[in-house]
Amino acid sequence: MTRIGAKKILLWLGAALLAALAVAGVWMVNEKMNEDERSAVPYAGHGGTFKNTLSSMDAPDPSIAYKDGFYYMTFTHNGADVMVMKSRTLDFKEAERKVVWYPPVGTPYSANLWAPEIQFIQGKWYIYFAADDGANENHRMYALEADTDDPMGSYTFKGQITDESNRWAIDGLALEHEDKLYFIWSGWEGDVNIAQNTYIAPMSDPLTISGPRVLLSEPDLDWERAGGPPYINEGQSILKKNGRVFLVYSGAGSWTPFYSLGMLALKAGGDPLDPADWVKAEQPLMAMDDEAGVYGPGHNSFAVSPDGTEEWLVYHATSGVADGWANRKARAQRVEWGEDGLPRFGKPLSLDTAIAVPSGSGVFQAEHAERIAGGLRYDSVPLGSGASREAPILLHYRNVSGGEAAVQALAAGGEPARVKLPALKEGETGYAYAVVGFAEGSRSLEITGLSDQVDVIALEIPRYEAEYAQGQDGMEAEDNPFASGTGVMRGDSENGAAIVFGSIGVPASGTYTVRIAISNPSGSGEASVELKTGDGQKAKLQVPPTERSSFPVIEARIALRKGMNSITLEPTAGAISVDYLDILR
Repeated sequence: MTRIGAKKILLWLGAALLAALAVAGVWMVNEKMNEDERSAVPYAGHGGTFKNTLSSMDAPDPSIAYKDGFYYMTFTHNGADVMVMKSRTLDFKEAERKVVWYPPVGTPYSANLWAPEIQFIQGKWYIYFAADDGANENHRMYALEADTDDPMGSYTFKGQITDESNRWAIDGLALEHEDKLYFIWSGWEGDVNIAQNTYIAPMSDPLTISGPRVLLSEPDLDWERAGGPPYINEGQSILKKNGRVFLVYSGAGSWTPFYSLGMLALKAGGDPLDPADWVKAEQPLMAMDDEAGVYGPGHNSFAVSPDGTEEWLVYHATSGVADGWANRKARAQRVEWGEDGLPRFGKPLSLDTAIAVPSGSGVFQAEHAERIAGGLRYDSVPLGSGASREAPILLHYRNVSGGEAAVQALAAGGEPARVKLPALKEGETGYAYAVVGFAEGSRSLEITGLSDQVDVIALEIPRYEAEYAQGQDGMEAEDNPFASGTGVMRGDSENGAAIVFGSIGVPASGTYTVRIAISNPSGSGEASVELKTGDGQKAKLQVPPTERSSFPVIEARIALRKGMNSITLEPTAGAISVDYLDILR
């Protein structure tokens, strides 16, 4: 666990403190769970937090799909083409991105490409999008079909998606429900831009509407009419839970801060083509929030957590009340559910709010890696960047060889790391930590030495970027080109500043090594921080003077319990910048 050129301080907490921890009954993250209760909770990954926005680039009208270990996002990309982004997590800041289709010139669909919707339907990838010939009144819906099973690959233009009325149409997507297929979109009743309504029609296949359109909703509520005329129902999206279907849409002018999310709920057992079977919410489920500095939250889609236990709302919003169509960036937060079975979105979260990542995030299953001779190859792995040249890894493994085994982990440009895998019983899962080195820009990692008796089930990178933790009392995130992620957390001891890493998951209770990459650029002597855990453990760490672009690692040994824990860092002398926190064992 040595970092080349880094000054390190190793702090061991005394045995008496660890013994006291074993009987402590209260944990901030898991409340009052005892050890038996913790043991019964399945391990869902190392956790961590993120902050909106999902990408630094403008991403209005985001559409998200999750499949085979990756999230795919498309959005209105300057109205000129169709771009798709790919990421192993909901954080798209370092995502692979590719323009998968350019429209030809001189056609009815050459201009103003709006709100592409990416969907996996009946075994194929489709992208529905609206486009026109340069005149808005000619907007219609069109479809692309992927040529392969790779949504980042090539697509074939499949023509217009239309009903017999052939009226103005945008924001279309398909609904699969009880083995039937439907198309839902925003459209005009006639040929004049007075109001945008929500329509639905049956489909015989993902490219063909097979019946007349049915009007489901008009913008007849006061909040839907803000900023009009025209009055708006658009940005339709589908959310499902326990057999129920919820159609979430955007109302009010998208050019105003009043743009908000409304909902139509299909009655249990209802017919999607019967307007009487849809119940419209009187008030928006999410609207602008001055306190959070979020305006015009709308045009959303939904994604599942990697382990399938949670639903996540992905939407665009701006940070300025007068931004209009400028600065619309993708954001996310978890969907909660009421006892009535209806979704709750809550208020939009501010950009400085640390949000616990979706359950199962960062657990990269072996089935989503490439099998190579005697091993696995993972691509698009978030190893980090900046001055950091090593990262922690956590392997989920099985070893029924009857003795200790070892595998080799190798990232591009780094030295191989030998990872010991103690023997296990049949059916058991083991967890092994190690540190791997890598070259700048590396995003691939190979694990070799596998066999019929020794196998790796999943890979994690248990690194917690400080800029995504919760800052308190003057501890603020700032960009830093030398950081492992996008920036650091910076603060001093004068105002009681603190960084809270509030979602740190470990697979078993025990003693762990906490590695903190931290800078003390003051040049005026040592700084110090106090490390505190959610159950009350405390330790004081000295931080020697450093260069501004240097983040040496200091270490502490602390006890953590299975499941989620919290760690807080408080400057007690001087000013510090924290790059990241790693967990090892």
